[in-house]
Amino acid sequence: MELIEGVVRNYDWGSPTAIPELLGRPEDGAPWAELWLGAHPTAPAKVGVRAEPLDRLIAADPVAALGAEVASRYGRLPFLLKVLAAAEPLSLQAHPSVGDAATGFEREEALGIPLDGPQRMFRDRSAKPELVCALSDFEALCGFRDPRRTAALLDTLDTPGLDPLRHRLGARSGSEMRDVLEWLLSLDRSAAAAVATAAAEVCAASHDDDEWSGLRAAVAGLGARHPGDAAVAVALLLNHVVLAPGEALFLGAGCLHAYLGGTAVELMADSDNVVRAGLTSKHVDSAALVEIVDGTAAPAQVQRPEPVDGVTTYRTPVPEFSLLRVDVDGTSSVAAGPSVLLCISGCVEANGLTLDRGAAAWLAAGEPRVALQGRGTVFCATVGNHR
Repeated sequence: MELIEGVVRNYDWGSPTAIPELLGRPEDGAPWAELWLGAHPTAPAKVGVRAEPLDRLIAADPVAALGAEVASRYGRLPFLLKVLAAAEPLSLQAHPSVGDAATGFEREEALGIPLDGPQRMFRDRSAKPELVCALSDFEALCGFRDPRRTAALLDTLDTPGLDPLRHRLGARSGSEMRDVLEWLLSLDRSAAAAVATAAAEVCAASHDDDEWSGLRAAVAGLGARHPGDAAVAVALLLNHVVLAPGEALFLGAGCLHAYLGGTAVELMADSDNVVRAGLTSKHVDSAALVEIVDGTAAPAQVQRPEPVDGVTTYRTPVPEFSLLRVDVDGTSSVAAGPSVLLCISGCVEANGLTLDRGAAAWLAAGEPRVALQGRGTVFCATVGNHR
């Protein structure tokens, strides 16, 4: 087991304070959006006093680093652990399935789009399921709401500017929402601006304290930041959730979402594939998003698992990763590597290695089960679902 130093990613939506505070480092005025703690070649963590990139360490001896089974199946560390700190909303986006990722990657390769180019959406051939676990109150839009519930929401928004959306919603049947999304995102600029402006203005004008007040405030804020963007109206179709610290959401392939604000631990498959449809200055491809999106309407599945002997296990129905939260008060333990550990509070010794708040460690396969001592909270990211 060795300490690792993560890589800070500065995106314009990031918080200038949350990640520096976690790491005990001075603020520099920049937006510290994400801290990457993995082996993705875009920004691999640095291992130990040698500051060796984690991807190179693994590539030098995959079996020793990952174990024979993981090395054979993936050939690399199959997950990426991050700390995400959003002071402003992220883009409306979805991530591809394995099949969609392979198709999109090959298409963009054939078009000659550079891997690091601003228009590149598929930077690898991997799916990107992800789990987000709140460290603070964390606000998100996640997946399509049942259209009958959306009709009830629209009944509270008294403006003729949303009549086209009302009619479109009412003219469909079932719980497949892809057609409504495609219609909204394919509107010409003036029509899109009209429905987005109507959504933002009526939401901003409402002061009712009811079940929809949080979503209306979110839509009003999105409209102020991104005037005329059709994605502002798309937000009306999505589940609105505010996670309390310790609560989590799992997002599978094609789940349309936008993180609106807060700090969280994010664990995902080792991929950098993102297809965006709005609420951003980055490259947007609405048609590509509609191709990969899951249009099934369903309630957001917020995870509120109870700890067992101080260990909280989050449901991750994919083989690439598993997430544990360990609240240490004396002694505890978690499964062996390959794992990445992150201490978010207190001070904990892990197999004799001291993890203060903000410290992270890499544990290779073959290391013994991790013995934890002290008082604090540690997240453990590993492969599959095991303790």
